[in-house]
Parts: sequence; structure tokens; C-alpha cells
Amino acid sequence: MGDKPNARGFEKKVGMKIVVAGTRGIPNIPGGVETHCEELYPRLVSLGCEVLLIRRSCYVSRNNKINSYKGIVLKDLYAPKQKTFEAFLHTFLAVFYAKKTKTDILHIHAIGPSIMTPLARLLGLKVVVTHHGQDYYRHKWGKIAKAALKIGERLSAKYANELIVISENINTFIQRKYKRFNANLIHNGVNIPVKSPETTYIQSLDLTPQKYIFTLGRFVKEKGFHGLIEAFTKLNTKEFKLVIAGDADHPDAYSENLKQFAKESGVILTGFIKGEKLNELFSNAKLFVLPSFHEGLPISLLEAMSYDMDVLISDIPANLEIKLPDDYYFKCGDWNDLKNKMEEKLCQREHIKYDLSMYNWDTIAEQTIAVYQRLAPK
Repeated sequence: MGDKPNARGFEKKVGMKIVVAGTRGIPNIPGGVETHCEELYPRLVSLGCEVLLIRRSCYVSRNNKINSYKGIVLKDLYAPKQKTFEAFLHTFLAVFYAKKTKTDILHIHAIGPSIMTPLARLLGLKVVVTHHGQDYYRHKWGKIAKAALKIGERLSAKYANELIVISENINTFIQRKYKRFNANLIHNGVNIPVKSPETTYIQSLDLTPQKYIFTLGRFVKEKGFHGLIEAFTKLNTKEFKLVIAGDADHPDAYSENLKQFAKESGVILTGFIKGEKLNELFSNAKLFVLPSFHEGLPISLLEAMSYDMDVLISDIPANLEIKLPDDYYFKCGDWNDLKNKMEEKLCQREHIKYDLSMYNWDTIAEQTIAVYQRLAPK
């Protein structure tokens, strides 16, 4: 169960006190921001920070009702599982809770929750915001929500004491759009895995090592999984299968239609998975495909590269920033180009080794500490 936090929310430790908001929560809650937080904050604890991470109650399962995780104090606050208001309401409550804890720094993740940055500053909090991507490009948002996300982005650029961006593409945009030239470029990270020697799970899915294409993510339109399935059904070869890991946070017409399309096309859907099952799928796949229309800096791609997998990704700015060879990209939204490039990749037998030194989580933790130290009391 972990240690119970004291009345102020923190364990009695020496170091900076950090409250984290904007994430759904950790551990074992799907999402890119969630993966980022699950990797980053245990490292910050080991470097001397006291970290309290505020979770959205609607994502905390009965089995996940814990008080701490790897030295991080966890606090669950109310949030309705309603995509339009969930982040805004929860962060509003989180800001006041952060004020109550007398934290040194409030760290807000993502531009939606960042709409509360001015409120936090008015309450006297020192605020760090991490910009994970321009979420208003995501298809799931309506006009009002997209407008709110843009407001959050603008307010974070104007009022955050320190701004972190996860890619040079976002940094350039912030400089051009909001004239903020002092953002801190700190990438997403990835762990170098120990590849699984097991095949029990993939055999249960009727899969053969090196005979399937793999991808994962949330079932939302901007991930492009519908186009991947369309391209897969047109492949000349029948010896490979397609596996998609993930699901929808908020089921809707798109996610239900995607599942039906996958079923009719013989695609294997695993649902949300982590741990050994995910390790097996990465360890034995022939090709990883990321057909997204929009990304910040995709952790799933970094994970695939950490397994030395061959990858094929859309030519959006976030993916181009990884600087892979030209034949690792296909034209975004061109499913015939994707089909042709997949056929070429499936015939290759080259050994691949990527340089992932700039995506080291330990380095990222040290870079984040440096940002905090500029704001923390002397």
C-alpha cells in the first residue's frame, strides 16, 4: 500500500517539494504523459525531491488505490470521466491542493491543464509547465475544447515561471507564436529494455516471431490506425499479421468502428497492455508502424527503436525530428504509400541499431532538476 502521507501531503524529507498535476495518474494508467511521469518522478525522488503527484479519481481502479509509488506520494482528487471538462476541473482542484501543501513548485503537464497557470500564479505558486504537444490538432476535440486548449497554451507561454518543451518543433512554434525564447528543451525518454526470450503470450495470440507488424496507442482518429488497417489489407503478402495494442479512453463512434474494421480485416487487438506482454510483442515483431497525423514526441516510437526494431512512420514534424533515413518515412495520410513502404520493409533483413543517447531518462531527470533549482528557495 505504500506509506501514508502526513497532513501536508508530503513525507518528511529534505529537498524541494514538487506537486505534479495535469496527468491522469500513475502507475499503470495508459497515456504518453502518464508514461513520462512514471519514468521521470521516481528519478527525481532519488535525486532528493519530495514529489506529490495528483491523480484523477476516475482513472484509479480498485486495484490501484495506493498512497505511494516508488517514493512518490499519490493523492487522488475528483475528476469526472468526461473528456471536455475532466482535465480543467481536476487541475482547478489540484491548484488549490498544491497551495494547501505549501509546495515549492507546481509542475503542470500538457496545455489543457495549463489553462490554470494564471490561477496558480495568483495564489503565489511557482509554476513549471511541460508542453507535450499541440493537443488542439486532435480530432476528438470540438470547437470549444480546441479553443480552450489554445488558451491554455497561450497562458502557459505567458505566465509559467519555467516552460519545458519536449521537441525542437514545439520550441520553434512557441518562439514564433508567443515570442517566448527561454523555454527549456527536454526530450521524452526511453529505457533500453532486456528483450523477452519468451513467446508464450504471442503464441496465445496465434503469432509467430518476426511474422507480424506491430503498433500501439489510443484509439483516436489522429493515430491513423484506420489507415494502417486499410494499407495492411492491400498487402500482397499474407504471411504477416497486424497487431494493435491499445484502446479508447473514452469510447466513441470512431473507436467502435475501428474495432469492427479491425475484426473484419483479421487484425489482432490486444487492449491496453504493459509489462511482460508488451515486452514480448516488441521483442518479436518484424516492423513497427506509427501512422499518426499528430504527435508531440512519440514515446511508443522511442520504445520500438529501443528494441532495435525496423520502423515505418508518418512524415509529420515530430517524427521527422528523430532524423531517421528517408526510407523510414511515408507520406502522412497516403495509405498506398504506406502499403508500398511496408512491403519493402517486410522483405528486408538488415540489423538496425539506433543512437538513443539524447533520450536517456537519467539525463532528463537531471535537466528537470536544473529547471526546478532556478525556482526553488535558496
